Amino acid sequence: MTVNWNDAKRRVLGSYRAWIRSRRLQAPEIQTMYSLGFPISELRTKMRSEFERHRYVNHLGTVDKLLQHSNAEYQETMNYWKQLPHVLKYWRVEEDKNAKLPPNFITGFLECYRDTTRGYQSGFVTLYISQ
Repeated sequence: MTVNWNDAKRRVLGSYRAWIRSRRLQAPEIQTMYSLGFPISELRTKMRSEFERHRYVNHLGTVDKLLQHSNAEYQETMNYWKQLPHVLKYWRVEEDKNAKLPPNFITGFLECYRDTTRGYQSGFVTLYISQ
């Protein structure tokens, strides 16, 4: 358990440095292990953005929980204990708070809501039309 903010800062920087070391030395290995179809630079950017996302957390208990989660993610990733969907969850549109969603299910389904981040259409209607 973190005692004070100095201890929390030290632990967060240690966790960040572990991820940085892994992204510089092992990012190509992670890309190969999980057969990721995007460049290493995107993998590095996502690692940093996950830390930046929680930059303004101001509760020690929350910092402890985030550190535990970060350490578990690091160990699982480096030991190849994850499956591909576990790694790709960080690139899902649902994880992006700024992603535009259709107003309701029917509208999204009938309009074949276009996923702007990956450039493909999803849904049964797209499959039916393309055949």
